[in-house]
Amino acid sequence: MNTIATTADDTQWVLTLSCIDGPGIVHAISGAIVAAGGNIAESQQFSSHDTARFFMRLQIEAVAQPETFEERFSAALTPVTERYHMSWRLDRVGRPVRTLLLASTATHCVNDLLYRQRAGQLPIEVPLILSNHETVRDLAEFYGVDFEHRPIAGEADKAAFEARVLEAVEQHDIELVVLARYMQILSPELCEALEGRAINIHHSFLPGFKGANPYKQAHRRGVKLIGATAHFVTTDLDEGPIIEQDVVRVDHSYSSRELVQLGQDEEARVLRRAVGWFAENRVLADGARTIIFR
Repeated sequence: MNTIATTADDTQWVLTLSCIDGPGIVHAISGAIVAAGGNIAESQQFSSHDTARFFMRLQIEAVAQPETFEERFSAALTPVTERYHMSWRLDRVGRPVRTLLLASTATHCVNDLLYRQRAGQLPIEVPLILSNHETVRDLAEFYGVDFEHRPIAGEADKAAFEARVLEAVEQHDIELVVLARYMQILSPELCEALEGRAINIHHSFLPGFKGANPYKQAHRRGVKLIGATAHFVTTDLDEGPIIEQDVVRVDHSYSSRELVQLGQDEEARVLRRAVGWFAENRVLADGARTIIFR
């Protein structure tokens, strides 16, 4: 069994919202929180001049009758959401997000996520790993996570694999799908079905060095920085809204193998942060980009 050290507190809630920007939004939200018996413990907001949208993340403490806070707050917020045509989400702080991992042959990202989950450093719960290779089976067994190997030798196998992904999402109440170095291009149909809830880790600092063997490309070009990019999956390959990026400085003395090792460390770190921010409701979509409330 998985060990989930992170637990949800019935008195602590997180609210995220977005709407067309305008006056009075913060005042209206604050009023709804007070009316429901809540207190604002933390607040972050951002107005996008490019899209004229307003984004907000609040951590709320349910002061009075926490067991019924969600119902009371929903009732108090409804007039506000209707007035501002607002999209919003209320969740318990620390509630583990049900997460499906897709993998291929690389193990570093899978290992990091499962370790952080077990250590209580990531508020996720991984019930299943689907892979087109056997490589990560030992890791899955070590961490007590169910593993399914479904080889892909052609288009029929790929279609069957993707059908199993959608089935697993429903079967396990999956909220997030993570492509932990899953090296297959998803079909447009699957991308659309998972829109806004599938994260990929790309083994380069986008938008450069797309496709296969980015570290060989980087070595050949004599780059001085290598990095990794975590982004939402879309129908446009490696073009989804970027959630997190990071780089490490290198020079001409690094071999291709050393670049791979450094790059894998970066991939694991970048993916871990992106998954953590998503699970903590810190990522909001703003067109082709994301708003991150760290």
